[in-house]
Amino acid sequence: MPISPNFTSIFSKDWEINFTQCAPNGYLKYTELCNLLQMTAAAHSEVGGISFTDMQEFHQAWVLSRMRVEISELPKWRDVVTIKTWINSLENSRSVRALEMYINGKKNVGSETFWAVFNTQLRRPEALALPYEHFELFPDDKATRETFSKINLNHDKEMVFEKTVRLSDLDIVNHANNVKYLEWCLDLADENKIVNQEIESFEMNFMKELSLKDQIVVHENNEQDTSIFSITKEDKTCFALQLNWK
Repeated sequence: MPISPNFTSIFSKDWEINFTQCAPNGYLKYTELCNLLQMTAAAHSEVGGISFTDMQEFHQAWVLSRMRVEISELPKWRDVVTIKTWINSLENSRSVRALEMYINGKKNVGSETFWAVFNTQLRRPEALALPYEHFELFPDDKATRETFSKINLNHDKEMVFEKTVRLSDLDIVNHANNVKYLEWCLDLADENKIVNQEIESFEMNFMKELSLKDQIVVHENNEQDTSIFSITKEDKTCFALQLNWK
């Protein structure tokens, strides 16, 4: 698709929270929060001519590598939220994108995301084949207080769950969708803390893709202020999640 005449380097979109996106407490699920952030990023890439459809002409897609989310307040059912996004850096096969969510003009969520260009046939990273110089970059405008980091997995951990990747876990890139990793782990966390919105921030590292019928194991380590989950396949780590509790 051509670059939209309405394209701007800073993009915003409104979303109304519906009941299917909410947890039993009536507030937006953390998984659905991530979905909304990523759908906003996708909408920006579409008007900017670097969407999934555009990239598939070259067998390419954006895949998420790291994500940090800081939360002061979750929206609830029927709230209308505004999500704003811009790009901090974009070069060759890598991009850092910032996102912020607002309720009634007040910022309640900030997120920093790291994306890689992925060849969907060769299943490996490569340089973006499309022009992107029309995107103005904002390297100093950060959406989060802290940047993402490599999650420390050098600790004692307990195996808490085993699973086989199913068709319902896959997305249009034909691998387990990144939000599914988060869902699998949050289902094993303290449900009272989740319902009471005690997550101050969380960070995700995606290391290896998971495919249909892969056998995975979820491990957990709990400290006073953090819970760290990791997902392994054949003893190799594919994903790490750190929950930072209030």
